[in-house]
Amino acid sequence: MTEDEDALLAILNSTPVIDGVPMDELADPAAARDWLVAHGGRGTRRERQHVLAARSALQAVVRGEQPPTTLAPLLDGVTLTPEVTAAGITWDTAVPADRELAVRSILAWDTLAKEAPGRLRPCANDECRLYLIDRSRANTARWCSMAICGNRMKARRHYQRRRDTVR
Repeated sequence: MTEDEDALLAILNSTPVIDGVPMDELADPAAARDWLVAHGGRGTRRERQHVLAARSALQAVVRGEQPPTTLAPLLDGVTLTPEVTAAGITWDTAVPADRELAVRSILAWDTLAKEAPGRLRPCANDECRLYLIDRSRANTARWCSMAICGNRMKARRHYQRRRDTVR
């Protein structure tokens, strides 16, 4: 997984449900500052605002609730400049520092959507708000964690089947 994919997943997964309670790792400004720095950002107030906007839009796009065009305003003013090297072409992103983490996450989403379509998706557990990048060969991963969500969903189905047969 690339550094930008890590940042994308971290941003998408910054609103987990813990013990049935929805959380927001970026809600508290002081905690958000530390979170942003830990994920390659600068930790500024403006950066937090840009990341929150990107998170909201990306979550809606990945869930299929909004079209990808929802991301367009978040990329206003961003320029990509090609650089030809012996290894090939690389792209330099010109963006204000406070927008860099948000823009990198959007570009990582775009790369995944093109190179691995359908592999970035929400966890199949309706009570979970996490996302996953399915790296399995068969593209059949359904849960953010087999140990947590996978076991819960399988246990729930098993309990329901047993309950249905008793009736």
